[in-house]
Amino acid sequence: MFFLTILLFSYSHMSQQIQKTTANGKEMVSNPKLELVQGTLNVVMKQNVTLSCLSEPGYPPVRYTLFKHNQQVSVFNRSDLSPALFTLTISSASDVGEYKCKAEYNNSSGGKYSNSLTFTLLEPISKPVLSSPTSQAKKGQNVTLSCFSENGSLPITYLFFKGTQNISPQKTMQKRKAAVIFLFINSLSDFGTYKCKANNSFPNITKYSNAFNFTLAAEERSHSQPLIISLGLILLLLIIGFALAIPFFLIPLYKAKKFKSSRPSTGLISRVNAEECENEVIYSEIAGKSPCATVYSKVLIRD
Repeated sequence: MFFLTILLFSYSHMSQQIQKTTANGKEMVSNPKLELVQGTLNVVMKQNVTLSCLSEPGYPPVRYTLFKHNQQVSVFNRSDLSPALFTLTISSASDVGEYKCKAEYNNSSGGKYSNSLTFTLLEPISKPVLSSPTSQAKKGQNVTLSCFSENGSLPITYLFFKGTQNISPQKTMQKRKAAVIFLFINSLSDFGTYKCKANNSFPNITKYSNAFNFTLAAEERSHSQPLIISLGLILLLLIIGFALAIPFFLIPLYKAKKFKSSRPSTGLISRVNAEECENEVIYSEIAGKSPCATVYSKVLIRD
């Protein structure tokens, strides 16, 4: 029984060795290795990339075939042990995706496939939009700001600003969704101008959002509104009163002063009774004439 077990094991091992050989006695190729030797897996339009495919150990000549999604792209025959190099130009979105290579001998029907490499097309981001569920706030209120770029390759990194100062750590979004931050309105200085910026792996592209401002809520303004309205009404009444005083008081007063300054002096005429210390004086006003001379007369008083 033990001898039979050893015999079966030896037969299985010999079968595996036979399967590793081809009809001409050469070893079958091993699984080749696909590597990126020029460029990056994140590509942009018009970019060139170079892939290397090599099966070792192997016996040349070896035929290497590059596939994209099981569709043949290019074939390269190597008569030595150096790798096959495939150069690609990314000219459209259809050029990105998963690539594999296959190594086989020219006269064999089998072959081995390599690992896969996947290219991703980088798209520049669009201008992000900064928004909030509310544009009015009051002191002591929590508010939210969201920044979202609709287009662009993921991941996208967002950063929020107030004026020129960043107000939060950068947020990297792996999915197509907005970055959100929470703010606490503590003072009037928190009602400034807010912005955000977005960038991704696309080289040398950063986009800034629109400006967003929080305004003071109506109930917060109500405390100062009565005083402002009262002062405005008082000022308006003063202006109206001054305007009415001009035709009714100032102009007549000015005319009266002007008339008085141009009026001639007034003369007086008197009659005096100088008999026995008893005098009688009569004054009369004569306008527009020079003062007349004083006339005296004697008056006889009888018992």
